[in-house]
Amino acid sequence: MLELVLFILTSFAVGLSGALVPGPMLTVTIADSVKNGSITGPLMILGHFITEFSLIIFIMAGFSWLVGSSSAAIIIGTLGGVMLIYMGFTTSRSTVELETPTDFENKSGKYGSVLKGVLTSISNPYFFIWWATIGLAFLFKGLEIAGLVGLVGFLVGHWSADLGWYSTVSFFSSKGSQFISREHYNLLMKICGLFLIVLGIYFLYISQTNILTTLGLIT
Repeated sequence: MLELVLFILTSFAVGLSGALVPGPMLTVTIADSVKNGSITGPLMILGHFITEFSLIIFIMAGFSWLVGSSSAAIIIGTLGGVMLIYMGFTTSRSTVELETPTDFENKSGKYGSVLKGVLTSISNPYFFIWWATIGLAFLFKGLEIAGLVGLVGFLVGHWSADLGWYSTVSFFSSKGSQFISREHYNLLMKICGLFLIVLGIYFLYISQTNILTTLGLIT
């Protein structure tokens, strides 16, 4: 029992260390929380959970070799890079009038955060690399410790870290919407959009470099 508890706590710590790293999902969470309120974080993580759960099923079905393959990294990096550039472009052009979180409660647009949680997850090639290496190791370690209970324990620890951090970020970002001016909001959107574009270009560069390396054109 003690080993299982320590394993869950370790899963939480590892999940939190990954969640704290700036990336496309964190950027979109901050940008959308200013517009849609603190519900954005949990909705983004719901989309992230759906993606991770689907990927876990895929891995447990015996396709972990495909998730971590160089071919998959190239394809995901290319498509993900294009997707992030597009999301960055649309984010940077967001100039809607600021509203308080309660003004958005009856608007269906905020629920697009679930889809964005999925998109920002699958557009990041390092998401798949993590699950094909560290995630896979934790999955099997959980099964080794306590079977299905150990697997669930890993997911509880890992997902608690994601939900806790992104809910906190979303809460404080939404509070800023009560004080931020329209000009500052537009500047924030441009900064977030630029970060997504730069990240997308980086992913494209890495994937194209991998292609050239695979073809033997560079070493």
